[in-house]
Amino acid sequence: MGLDLGEKTVGVAVSDRLRAVATPLETIRRTKFTADAARILELVNGREIAAIILGLPRNMDGSEGPRCQSTRAFARNLSNLTDIPISFWDERLSTVAAERALLEADASRRKRAEVIDHVAAAYILQGVLDRLRVLER
Repeated sequence: MGLDLGEKTVGVAVSDRLRAVATPLETIRRTKFTADAARILELVNGREIAAIILGLPRNMDGSEGPRCQSTRAFARNLSNLTDIPISFWDERLSTVAAERALLEADASRRKRAEVIDHVAAAYILQGVLDRLRVLER
């Protein structure tokens, strides 16, 4: 499962059983951690999730700022609620790539706003899946 953690939303994506293709699933409107975590774990429990990948919002120079600290804190808190491994993936430019893909698909501005977060989560997860495939060779 891939997560694109934002201040107001969490984009969620999942992969197929072969771990080949990431698919956007939904966007969770954030309220408080307990509610956000409950929805994530509800999605985890309904599927065969092997790991959770959180996009890590590094600065363009590779340094970590306050958003990275917030993401790491979210992961620590979530790890207290589940035994599923949680890891991070550099998410720089994931939203830009998702936006570009949606523009190429001729999605309206309203539609892009509705799906951008879970499409970005799929972009993050696909990066991990592609990397795993290279490592398996």
